[in-house]
Amino acid sequence: MKPNSTDCSFVDSFRHSAPYIHAHRGKTFVIAFSGEAVADNNFPAFIHDMALLHALGIRIVLVHGARPQIEQRLKESKTRIEYAHGLRITNDDALHGVKEAVGRVRLEVEAQLSMGLTSATVSRQQLRVATGNYVTARPLGVREGVDYQHTGEVRRIDGEAIHHELDTQRLVLLSPLGYSPTGEIFNLHAEEVATAAAIELRADKLILLVEGKGLLNGKRQVIHELSPQSASELLNGRRKLNDDMRRHIENGMTAAKRGVRRVHLIGRETDGALLQELFTRDGIGTLITAETYEGLRQASIDDVGGILDLIQPLEEEGILVRRSRERLEMEIDRFLLVERDGMIIACAALYPDEKESMAELACLAVHPDYRDEGRGDQLLTAVERLAVQKGMQQLFVLTTRTAHWFQERGFKRADVSGLPVKRRDLYNFQRNSRIFIKPLAAS
Repeated sequence: MKPNSTDCSFVDSFRHSAPYIHAHRGKTFVIAFSGEAVADNNFPAFIHDMALLHALGIRIVLVHGARPQIEQRLKESKTRIEYAHGLRITNDDALHGVKEAVGRVRLEVEAQLSMGLTSATVSRQQLRVATGNYVTARPLGVREGVDYQHTGEVRRIDGEAIHHELDTQRLVLLSPLGYSPTGEIFNLHAEEVATAAAIELRADKLILLVEGKGLLNGKRQVIHELSPQSASELLNGRRKLNDDMRRHIENGMTAAKRGVRRVHLIGRETDGALLQELFTRDGIGTLITAETYEGLRQASIDDVGGILDLIQPLEEEGILVRRSRERLEMEIDRFLLVERDGMIIACAALYPDEKESMAELACLAVHPDYRDEGRGDQLLTAVERLAVQKGMQQLFVLTTRTAHWFQERGFKRADVSGLPVKRRDLYNFQRNSRIFIKPLAAS
C-alpha cells in the first residue's frame, strides 16, 4: 500500500520528535498557566497534553493562575477591587474572595486532570495529583506608601516535599496562595510561584504560557531566542512592552540566571502549542537560556554521524564529493560546525597547504531548513579567520552549483593552474568543478 501525504507527514513528524521524547524523559518541567487559560474552551485539550507529557515520563509541576476568577468573585460580592503599581491590594474582604476563587479553580483543574489519561487513551495508569502547603510566603508590606495587606511574595518553596511527590510519579499542582509560619494566608502572583519553584527544584524547564501570540518583534514575528543579556536589553530599550510581557521576561531572566536551564514563553492561543514547542527543533515560542542554544565549534569524532546525515543528501545530488565514514573520521579535525540544540545544521572543512600558503574550503553545507539565515557566512568567516591564523594567504574552493554565492563574497574565477600542485594533481576533470580563489588579508 502506497502511503498518502498525511501518513508521510505523520511519520516524518514522529521521527523528528523521537529525540525529544527521549531527551525529556525523567526531566522536571514547571508549567505556569493563567486563569484565562482555565476559562478557555480549549482547556481540556491542554489538560490532555499534560497527561500525555506525564505518560512520556516527564516530571510535571503545574502552577495555575486565577485572575479573572478572582475579579468575577469580587464583583459578585461587591468587594472593592484595588490595584497599586500593577499589584492587587488584598484586604480582609478581598482575601475571602481570593480564597474562594482560587479554591474553585484548583478543584476545576484537579477535575480535568482526573480525566486526563482516560481522554488521552495512553494507559490504565491513574494520573495522581498532589497539592499541599508547599509555598511559604511573607507579606509585601508597605511599599511607596501603599499597604498591600494580604498580598505577599514567595519566601520559600518546599522542594524536598515536591521532589518526593514527583518521585512517586505524581503530578504536583501549586496555587497562587502562600502560607506563613503563623498561619496567615497570602495572595501571590502565580508566575512568581512558578519561577521560585523552578529555581528551588533546579528544573530543566520553566514554561510560561502567556496570553496572545507570545513575544513578537517589530515585524510581528515570534522572537525565538533570548539570552539573559539580550532580554535585559529588550526590557531597557525603547520598545514598549505591556506589564504582563515585562513580567514574563523578568521572571525568565531570573530563572535562567539562577540555574533553570531553559525558560519558554509560549503563546497559549495555538492548539497544541506546548507540544510544538517541546517536540520540534525550533518550537513556536521564545527560549530564554544562559546556555548556548546554537553555536559554532570545532568538530570531534562524536560528530561524524551528524555530519554524514547533513552532507549525504548533497552528495546524492552531486553537489558535494562523496566522503566515506572512514575518511571523515580521519579528517574530522579539519571540520567546523554549527550545532543547534544538539543537531548539526551546518559544517565546513579547511585543508591548508603550508608549502604554498593556500587553503581549500571544502564541504560547506547548510541544512535546508536553515539556509538563507547567515550560517554559511558565519562558517566562511570562521574558516577565513582560521586560515589566516595558520599563515594562509589565499583560500580556494571547488564548486559545481554555488559559483555565484562565492563570487558575491569576494572569490574570483581561476583555472586549474591556480591550484596548489598537490591539489592540481587530484583535480577531477570529469566532475569539471569551477575553481574560485580569494586572497586573505592578515588580521
